[in-house]
Amino acid sequence: MTSSTSVTVNGRTYRWMDRPLVVVCVDGCEPDYVTQAIEAGVAPYLRTLCEKGTSLLGDCVVPSFTNPNNLSIVTGVPPSVHGICGNFFYDPERREEVMMNDARYLRAGTILAGFSEAGATVAVVTAKDKLRGLLGHRMKGICFSAEKADRATLAENGIDNVLDLVGMPLPSVYSAELSEFVFAAGVAILKRDRPDVMYLSTTDYIQHKHAPGTPEANAFYAMMSRYLGELDRLGATVALTADHGMNAKTDAAGRPQIIFLQDWFDREVGPGRARVILPITDPYVVHHGSLGSFATCYLQPDVDLPRVSVQLAALPGIEAVLPRAAAAERFELPDDRLGELVVISERLVVIGTTPSRHDLSGLDARTVAFPSRKFHCFSTVRCAKFRANVDSAISTSSISHSIIAHNHGTMALP
Repeated sequence: MTSSTSVTVNGRTYRWMDRPLVVVCVDGCEPDYVTQAIEAGVAPYLRTLCEKGTSLLGDCVVPSFTNPNNLSIVTGVPPSVHGICGNFFYDPERREEVMMNDARYLRAGTILAGFSEAGATVAVVTAKDKLRGLLGHRMKGICFSAEKADRATLAENGIDNVLDLVGMPLPSVYSAELSEFVFAAGVAILKRDRPDVMYLSTTDYIQHKHAPGTPEANAFYAMMSRYLGELDRLGATVALTADHGMNAKTDAAGRPQIIFLQDWFDREVGPGRARVILPITDPYVVHHGSLGSFATCYLQPDVDLPRVSVQLAALPGIEAVLPRAAAAERFELPDDRLGELVVISERLVVIGTTPSRHDLSGLDARTVAFPSRKFHCFSTVRCAKFRANVDSAISTSSISHSIIAHNHGTMALP
């Protein structure tokens, strides 16, 4: 339902913006990255957001990966409603493991599509192409990825000649420049088209490779601060959030701490009787080697679940072992897209399947970092209230003049 002053999406109503709204999802934005950059004096705009706007810590959607959290931001509902519970899952209809990039897996409309259907001009720029189809589902307007910006067409993406517009060459997917391209495109589009709503989503290549406060990390946040300041000066309301945080998964000596869960199941219950799915899996293995802190496990009917659960929970480095129903309720996940068990590792430990299924050659043992559940979020306006695990960044802070940035729930305060 829509009216001239509001849009209703997934049961919640959003008032119309009175100036351009730019929502930025900074992939892997562990709070300390922002703190260190501000203390180093390289991110003055981020300092301004802390001092004059709103600065909050949030808990992200679990599993703490890109797809579930971006979709929670843009739908205003948790994965139990929108259906995207990972980057990767086991599709029982196809009986195969597949990427969860296809919009056919999306079970709810997006706020972006709702506003565009109501007549708002909307633009989406994402770093990785894997998000483009989900974020742009049924949306009218501009929607393209920095990864494939050279292939954007008016017919498919609502824009062409992107490289000329942005004034940058096509960046490598494994670079800080991929995120810079997103910001530069946002500035260029705001200058040229002044859309009502713009959603920018970056990549966490730098966060996977460089710890907070390092020269490389500070340079990234200095770059980001400059572009955000320019968006603000162009008259936009800027809301900054994240899909997840980031922390090292190593012991005191810097050695990666990995539990190979498929190997464990093969030993304990027998080969072929368990299938371990890591929802973090995506094509960008240089970032994380497809290792994550969350696994869902499909077991043959005769496997003794209580016994296996007790054994798993006793393993060093395991934080929680939950049956399907309990995991779905606790984390608001779609139970039909989970296995019989969900396994979550401790903060400094990561889960794999079996060594042969993980390309670890691109990981630096000194900086093995993976998604975590805490992130930093900001807006250019003061926040009147904050409801953890309900409200998130996108919805139009210019509407209510009290935006919060959280990625589990709606994009604006009701």
